[in-house]
Amino acid sequence: MEKLDLHRSRTAMEAGIGVCHDCHKLQYLGELHEVPCPRCGAAIHYRKPNSIARTWALVLTALVLSFPANLLPIMRVDFMGSSDASTIMDGIIYFFQEGSYGIGAVILTASILVPCFKIIGIILILLSIQFRWQSWLRHKTILFRIIEFIGRWSMLDIFVIALLHVLVEFGFITSIVAAPASNYFTGVVLATMFAAITFDSRLIWDADSEPTVQFSARPDETFITTMQAGELHGKTSSQKT
Repeated sequence: MEKLDLHRSRTAMEAGIGVCHDCHKLQYLGELHEVPCPRCGAAIHYRKPNSIARTWALVLTALVLSFPANLLPIMRVDFMGSSDASTIMDGIIYFFQEGSYGIGAVILTASILVPCFKIIGIILILLSIQFRWQSWLRHKTILFRIIEFIGRWSMLDIFVIALLHVLVEFGFITSIVAAPASNYFTGVVLATMFAAITFDSRLIWDADSEPTVQFSARPDETFITTMQAGELHGKTSSQKT
């Protein structure tokens, strides 16, 4: 059986090798786009199916929902029969005027800057893939990792409203309830989180490869087993350190 030519194959996809997303088994695919995993039965493919289209749909949804999320009231305060609704920006301005710069900065960052950063960052990454921009590949990968990391902190406004609703609930005297913008803001957060999950970051590096992949000859099982053992040893070493 012909051995795999490592000098011709710079990536696993060029070598015709895919990885199972469930059990991480390496499997030779060749010209097939999807095969069942012989270990766990999950589908193995080179890249996540329709990753670009699904990510575009989710990030555009987040972009559309961001307008009502920032323009409509997100919280309504009822005090002695009178109601006062405020948007996200109203709350930020209030805290800055009262001298609570730390709280205002946290809300400004988590509620406006972070969602905008995630939406703009994902759009730039998608454009760079579709137009095959071959520069700043490592920086775009780091950008996507940052987007994945900060996604968990985007629900700060919703947590604050839920906490205030529980703490400031005195019937007719005073109460705090969520306004319509909270639903749109939740949609923005969920859409950006699902966009980051759906996106396949390996597509960033495909821009540095040839448009038409020439698959190498099928590697023997010993070579694939050696690669898996090397990955397992690397993970064990990193956990020990």
